[in-house]
Amino acid sequence: MQIRVDDIGASTKKYNQHIKSFPFCSIFDWWPLHILPPFKGWGPYKELTLKEWQEVLDFFEKNNIKPILAITAGWVEKNNTLTPFQEKFPEQARFLKQALKEGKIEVANHGLTHCMVGKHLPKLVGSNRKFHREFWSYLPYETHEKHILASQKILEDFFEKPITIFVPPGNIWSEKTYRVLKKTNLKKVIANRYMQDSEEEMQGVEFIDDKEGFLVLHDKDLKLKLKETLKKIEMSFK
Repeated sequence: MQIRVDDIGASTKKYNQHIKSFPFCSIFDWWPLHILPPFKGWGPYKELTLKEWQEVLDFFEKNNIKPILAITAGWVEKNNTLTPFQEKFPEQARFLKQALKEGKIEVANHGLTHCMVGKHLPKLVGSNRKFHREFWSYLPYETHEKHILASQKILEDFFEKPITIFVPPGNIWSEKTYRVLKKTNLKKVIANRYMQDSEEEMQGVEFIDDKEGFLVLHDKDLKLKLKETLKKIEMSFK
């Protein structure tokens, strides 16, 4: 069993706001309900603190688990500007860099923004969930290229190690994404679905279906239900 934790460093945790799916949801899908339990479907929630990361990685180490941490390289601000992960969350970044150096974790590329910049903010009426997917097939090749290359540079420059795993945000990626991956150190795509627009067999890049042999989590699980999530992980390894 392999553990993967997604959405680390992603502003999606703040701006992806919509209600849970239920009958006649379109009638009730307006902003105040987006952030109120039990209606809210995702955000907002906060990034894991340094102390929380220390507790999580202590747990992983004690249970001989080397997790894959899927990090989004840039936090998209309200004004559409981008702040690199290590600048937005410096303490957490330094801690994870040391953990990677010590072989306690694996770092994966989880996109540059996790979202479509400029369309990422919550809507007064309706869901913005579809805009929190970064690599839709209808986006220009240049967008895929810019985001993959920029995210790789941020992550590899900071962690000082080749990043070889790509985890597409929302499991959405395309033939254009694949073509860009071939220009980088990314050699594995881990997701629950293949390319959105192609069945082409990839060359030099391996697809790994995470529906088998993986326990896929989001940092939301650790932030909001830390004890319960660690217990779930512990039980999955028994």
